[in-house]
Amino acid sequence: MSIVVDLETSTLRELNAALHAADSGDFSVVNPRGAHAVAAGINTSIAVTVEGSVGYYCAGMHQTGRVHVNGNASTGLAENIMSGEVRITGNATMSAGATGHGGLLVIEGNSGARCGISMKGVDIVVGGDVGHMSAFMAQAGSLVVLGDAAEDLGDSIYEANVFVRGDVASLGADCIEKEMRPEHLEEVARLLAAAGMDADPADFRRYGSARGLYNFHIDDIEAELRNDGDAEVAS
Repeated sequence: MSIVVDLETSTLRELNAALHAADSGDFSVVNPRGAHAVAAGINTSIAVTVEGSVGYYCAGMHQTGRVHVNGNASTGLAENIMSGEVRITGNATMSAGATGHGGLLVIEGNSGARCGISMKGVDIVVGGDVGHMSAFMAQAGSLVVLGDAAEDLGDSIYEANVFVRGDVASLGADCIEKEMRPEHLEEVARLLAAAGMDADPADFRRYGSARGLYNFHIDDIEAELRNDGDAEVAS
């Protein structure tokens, strides 16, 4: 039996305090009315279902347990997620899963710009499209997109994998298409199963780092030293 918290009669502070104090159990949050920071900082194995759309930073700093939003989410959904699962049935705006270190974020609809920005180990599955500069500076983890990706996908990406089933408008700096090896097909299949989404892993293409931006080349420093010397003479 779920514990019901009505944000029409309870404050957001009271809601999050109750969630932080609970060691276990199921919670149902009603009338969220776009409130910010709903279910932020959960660090125990509880299950939270939010009936309606939420504002900024829903399930931010999520450490364990599950948050399920029946609706849409604004900026910073599951920002800095560490573990556990966060899922929304609708669309997310900017920076979903930003800086996430672990866990699973599922967006059943579309995600806006910079989805997975600076992700550090989180897995993100998007049922629809992603906006521009998704996976910007992504360091680790996987972003799986069943729809299309907008401009500058994977700009300045490090070692994360991006899998896209649809069209990619353009790739960002140092991001290239890569071979889809058997282990990558298995990874996509695992994440699709975890997200409860039906698609053929063979329909996806993989994108990742060309490793040209963050590798040190001694020739580069020699050229830089020459340029610095020329600048001093000119001055």
